Order: sequence, then structure tokens, then C-alpha cells
Amino acid sequence: MKMQDVILVGGGYAGMAAALQLLRARRSVLIIDAGMRRNRSASHSYGFLGQDGVDPAELAGIARTQLEAYPTLTWKEGEVASAAGENDAFQVTLTTGERFETRRLLFATGVTDGLPSVPGLAERWGRSVFHCPYCHGYELAQGHIGVIATGPMSVHQAQLLTEWGKVTFLTNALMPLDDETRTDLHRRGATMEETPIDRIEGKAEVFLTDGRRVDFAGLFTAPICSPASAVAETMGCALIETPMGSQLRTSDEKETSICGVFACGDVARAPHSVSLAVADGATAGAQIHRSLVWPSR
Repeated sequence: MKMQDVILVGGGYAGMAAALQLLRARRSVLIIDAGMRRNRSASHSYGFLGQDGVDPAELAGIARTQLEAYPTLTWKEGEVASAAGENDAFQVTLTTGERFETRRLLFATGVTDGLPSVPGLAERWGRSVFHCPYCHGYELAQGHIGVIATGPMSVHQAQLLTEWGKVTFLTNALMPLDDETRTDLHRRGATMEETPIDRIEGKAEVFLTDGRRVDFAGLFTAPICSPASAVAETMGCALIETPMGSQLRTSDEKETSICGVFACGDVARAPHSVSLAVADGATAGAQIHRSLVWPSR
């Protein structure tokens, strides 16, 4: 295959949004996608203007169909094993051994969600256990919401979710609450449950270790995120730590610590949602194009 202008590692919403800008500039783009969208278990995606409530798989499918109408796109299903090289001369190798060359490289791999080790939680992730109130809070109809603690960000999550319903903050014996935090949560109408969680059943039925059962309209937790692929870090791209976990460090132009290597979407920004990922991807695509037009900048 000929030298590409841009190889995108990851064909999710951010990656496709970046690709659209580049394809419309008539640049050659190769998308390599492993088919592991972060919201693949969700049946509806909310909060994205013009597509509110659409099945995220349908949203991704429409986007891919639109991209494939551009003749300079190549879509490759596969997993990237390694990347190396320098600006204008990068090499990307797949787990199959296939190798591709590109002038610019964009990581839009998304993140892996580190979830609390509560039996039954992972199976409900994206269905009745969520992380973003703007994406899923409204549909709970101001019902009883449980927030399962993972760390300091969980307090912020519990405080915020009082805008969407009656909140019970389930500390799960992971974090002590100081008097100031307790007072603030009480002021917002939230209650606290400090008995550890034994398991989750049904839609959002929480069983505590003392035998009690508490039913919720939905549950929220703040996962500890990390890049879904280690390729960028192995290549030498710097990471930064945020309250939500680790992500790739990028400049205002979405460039990583390696010249010519860019990153966008959940792997390069927080907080996370489809609409924010699309916006970030569109920015990255335009900035990559500018770097090809004005390489000395």
C-alpha cells in the first residue's frame, strides 16, 4: 500500500470525525479499527445534538457509510501491534504482521474502564450502570439513583447527580467521608450508605453485605480509565494523570509529545461523551491537515 497521509488507529466517533475533515480535504486516510467501541453495550446514546436517543451502533454505522463515500478512505479491520518512526515517515504494524506507512499518525483508541469489583456490575455497564449523568440521567425520571464510590471523583458525581433524582451515595467501605462532605451531601438531599455491597441483581437491585436490598432506577460509578491500547505509550507518547485516570498528553493542536503523532477523543481528553469525542476528533482532523499544509509550523 502506498504511503498514506494519515493513519488513524481507532474508528470510533472521534476517529471518524477526524477522518471526515481529512477526507474532505482530499487526503488519503487509512482507518485501522479493532471494533471495540466503548459504548458497544449501550442501546441508546443521548446528549448528541440531532441524534438524541439513537442506538450508538446505528450512529457509528451511518458515520462509516458516509465516510466510505469518499474515495481516499481505506478502512482496515484489525489491531495495531506497534508503531514507530518519525514525522513524515511512520510505520504501523498490525498483529497479523501487515505493515503500513504514513506521514501523520492519529490515536483515537478510546479507553478501558476500570470498574469496581462488585459482582453483577460489569454485566450492567452501559445498560443500568452509567458514568455520565448528561448522557443517561434524564431517562431515570428523577427516580432513586445510586452512586457507587471508586475514589474522590465519586463525591463530585454524587453531588452532581442530585440534579437528576434522589441520590444514595454507596461508599462501599472504600472511602471515609469527612464532616464537610457529609454536610454538603445532606444539604443536596443525598443520603449515604456505608455498608459494603455484596452484589447487584435485576436491573439495579443492590444487595448489601448485611442482607438488605436497595432498589434503584439506575446506578452510576466513576471508572478509572486508561488507554485501550498501549501502542502510543510504547511508542513514547507521554501520559498524564487526571481525576478520571490516565490519558495521552496533547497540545492545543491535539499533537502528542511526539511530533507528527496526534490523539483525540476519550484517550486524550476528559470528561467523556459522544458529542465531546466528535468535537475533539473534528478539531484533531483539521489540525492534522494544517500540519500537512504548513509542516514547518
